[in-house]
Amino acid sequence: MPPKTASASTSHWLWPLLLLLGCATALIAWLLVALSLNQQAGWMAIVVALESAFMLRLGTFRPGATRAVIAMAATLLVILCAQWAIASAQLGFVMGLDVLASSLRMGPRLAWLLSSMANGWFDVVCWALGLGVAWVVGR
Repeated sequence: MPPKTASASTSHWLWPLLLLLGCATALIAWLLVALSLNQQAGWMAIVVALESAFMLRLGTFRPGATRAVIAMAATLLVILCAQWAIASAQLGFVMGLDVLASSLRMGPRLAWLLSSMANGWFDVVCWALGLGVAWVVGR
């Protein structure tokens, strides 16, 4: 009797978990880098784009435009969450709150105002480059 071989099919349910893990770690890393350097660290958007595309590839998501769009969406979500977290952390430290408590209390208008005052043209260019990198590497 011949030995049974394992099936060659891969599981495609793993990519959402890996993408969530990658986005969470990238968000925490961006927050820590920004707070330790005392600047917005917009260049981290490129790192986030590479990590999002890598996590989708690692999770065996099929290559193509869909994977590129998901990588771009994940990168954009991490950019927005990082800006919110950085602004709330800076404001929360002054008020004696931790990052989570300050993030939950800050509204979108204040987050937009603080982020628009803190970010320069280099940060915005890095965000655009990060979205482009997510599209190219995600394909």
